[in-house]
Amino acid sequence: MHSLLTNRLHNPLGLGDSTPELSWSVDADDPAGFELQASATPSFDGALLWTGRSEGTVVERHARFGGVLQSRQRVWWRVRSVDDEGSLGEWSDTAWFEMGLLEPRDWNAQWITGGDPQVPETLYFSGTINVPTDVVKARAYATALGWYRLIVNGVDVTGPALVPRWTPFDSCVEYQVYDITEALQEGAVRVGMVVSEGRFRGKLGGLSLANRYGDRLAAIAQIELETADGDVVRFRTDETWSVGRGRIKNSDPKHGEHVDLRLPDTWDTIRERADHAPVELLPMHPRTLIAEEVARVTRTGTRRGTVSRTPSGSTLIDFGQNFSGVAAVRLGGREGAEVSLAYGEVLTPEGELDTTYLGNKEGTPWFQTDSAILGAEPEWWTPAFTIHGFRYLVVSGDHEPLTEADVEGIVMTTDLSETGMFTSSDERLNKLHENIRWSMRSNFTDTPSDCPTRERSGWTGDVQTFAATAMILADTNRYLRRYLRNLAIEQFDDGRVPVVIPSESSQHSRGIVEKLFALQSSSVGWGDAAVIVPWEVYWRYGDERALEEAYPAARAWVEQLARRAARKRHVSRWTRAGRRDERYIVDTGFHFGEWLRPGEDLGSALVGNLLRPPAVVATAYLVHSATLLTRMARVLGHDDDERRYSALSTNARRAWNRAFVSDGGSRIGADKQDDYVRALGFDLLPKTNRPAALTRLEELITEADGHLGTGFLSTPMLLRVLSRNGRADLARKILMQPTAPSWIAQIERGATTTWETWEGYKRDGHAYRSHNHYSFGSVAQWLHEDLAGLRPAAPGYSKIVIEPTPIDGVDHASTSVATPHGTAACSWSRTAEGINVTITVPPGAVAEVRLPHSVFSYGPGIHTITPHRVRTS
Repeated sequence: MHSLLTNRLHNPLGLGDSTPELSWSVDADDPAGFELQASATPSFDGALLWTGRSEGTVVERHARFGGVLQSRQRVWWRVRSVDDEGSLGEWSDTAWFEMGLLEPRDWNAQWITGGDPQVPETLYFSGTINVPTDVVKARAYATALGWYRLIVNGVDVTGPALVPRWTPFDSCVEYQVYDITEALQEGAVRVGMVVSEGRFRGKLGGLSLANRYGDRLAAIAQIELETADGDVVRFRTDETWSVGRGRIKNSDPKHGEHVDLRLPDTWDTIRERADHAPVELLPMHPRTLIAEEVARVTRTGTRRGTVSRTPSGSTLIDFGQNFSGVAAVRLGGREGAEVSLAYGEVLTPEGELDTTYLGNKEGTPWFQTDSAILGAEPEWWTPAFTIHGFRYLVVSGDHEPLTEADVEGIVMTTDLSETGMFTSSDERLNKLHENIRWSMRSNFTDTPSDCPTRERSGWTGDVQTFAATAMILADTNRYLRRYLRNLAIEQFDDGRVPVVIPSESSQHSRGIVEKLFALQSSSVGWGDAAVIVPWEVYWRYGDERALEEAYPAARAWVEQLARRAARKRHVSRWTRAGRRDERYIVDTGFHFGEWLRPGEDLGSALVGNLLRPPAVVATAYLVHSATLLTRMARVLGHDDDERRYSALSTNARRAWNRAFVSDGGSRIGADKQDDYVRALGFDLLPKTNRPAALTRLEELITEADGHLGTGFLSTPMLLRVLSRNGRADLARKILMQPTAPSWIAQIERGATTTWETWEGYKRDGHAYRSHNHYSFGSVAQWLHEDLAGLRPAAPGYSKIVIEPTPIDGVDHASTSVATPHGTAACSWSRTAEGINVTITVPPGAVAEVRLPHSVFSYGPGIHTITPHRVRTS
């Protein structure tokens, strides 16, 4: 056994889950079961805290800890196999986890604040602790309202991470736990916390609104020292701390960081200064402190760039890749001079940084800009409390010339384990897959965002279209579950779901923006993330606990859709009020609809959807989400709900067909490509009508000269609908289409990430909307599951379907995916005799290989299938 994880984390410090999930991997065939031991000591001598068993036939090798856990407790655990005859294998290596503060009463620290709430400024808090002799264990439990760094005795123990993660701050704030044992020394030790705007007070959303959760930055920390004789000494943030300013003047996540490098580097030491004053205590608030449960947003890589000049004379650094992060720059020049660092994704046709394509007006300050007042000596500087989306950096002002050795790009994202790998004989497809991965890295920060530049909002529609792809590319189980917990917190009492999660609002902000978001919260395809995402988490990871947690929110969303259909009708249906199926048609409320079809004018689309909601789309999502909810209820044993939602999906499907389908399936809704993709992808049609719908979809694609016509909602299903209905040739034509709208057209134009729109540029050559948006990257799912041909056929990949879809022009393709059982893989290549296929089936899984005219079944191992015979190794 190897890869022992607790809540999918390696030796986590500060768990808040009293029944954590223990999981592990094996290299050989599954044994009959496993035995687990948990101990209070790494040597496992003395009484055990817990012993458990896990059967080898479960979907994932895992167990839920069954002992009683207490705050601050460290637990060591191990696992070994048990065969059919009861013989025991060797113990695995030992893993551990340590609990955080499980109860509110465990906290005695106080929230401290200071400064002028009307002035955006970074606050420097400091206090003193007296360290006794013989400290054997020291922990700091800390967080802030804003992003922060914790400095202990001159050591920055937080490092480059952007913490805390974005949560609904009125309800909960994540705290972090640090092992500070090595940072201490006997005697008086200074402890500091530097707090910036972060997501709490920083500018959020497309309108860059500040103070969405409050106007007071604040910090809280509790330090606990254990001595050799078992005594525990505690220190806390309280009224004895002081607050002032430092070299970081202010720092906003979107609008950049501004520093005075003439002041000392206070990462090295937080010292009392003349301008420091006593802190204030923050008034009591009902928000709770919750343990961190997802890997942090931090530095995950670096990039070098090329240096040149813009036509206007500024220094231009091209990192060759669009990504999220910041730059580290060696800045020198005249002391007191101010240097500006502007970040951006694209250049104008003239070669200048484009500062208008995202809606910024000409002549107004560009929001992704850092600045520094130079000190007496050259200095490497990296912003601490901001993050940008960029490929290009423009440095302007009175500074020394920069060389390539003086600038480094710092890639920042949530530190997720990347899993799914894809390669093929066509380098354009390989580049497409890599671009999608970069868009995911750029946007999977402290919430899955639409873009790392303009809005940075956690749009539900984007998440639900991309969730399945994300789970192929990386281990996003805990990441998406955090998102779903935030969704459940923010869900309206009537079941509607805010279109962005977190919703970017609180009790402090209830104005026109909140009313607008409340209006949008009825949109299908967006709110359906409450149903679709947890089902995908369950399907990919076999994680029933994810279903248990998300089920109430999923149920509430479907219930409000059903109520709206039954009680509210658009004026166009008043004359048909007597038809019994009308009570299953959703045609009121606001809906974004298909969103961003090629060439679609967004303003006209919004107005049109307001005046006449797209009922063909909305009702289809009622059917689909009710169907998924039926499956959820079945898994969780909610028998009454299973019957209720099964009936609801059946009735709504019948109503949808009667209202929107004519001519035997050859005319659906508005007669656009997405109408037919949705009908076939959601299995809305009776079998007799499917051929006609497919034929009409083929006609629409042909009329578009082999181009797609789908937007956010249907694009993930487009190629799958075609290839799994016998039209892989048409799927290939769309995939490999060299002119816009298409994926390859973006590649040909030099894209290094996927774009928000299919066009990406206006006719005048200027960029259009975001160039780093993962939604249309959902095509990566098709590359893995259809072109390369490996997909789950049961929760957690316990059953796998291998069904490659060779297309003209591609001579080989391969995929590998990290499943709960281990790595599953499929690779195929053309030979003169046909297609050779090699597969890897992980322990505990079975695979069904579907080839033309042949079906094979395989257990764990590596297997090769040729056109003539089957070989196993």
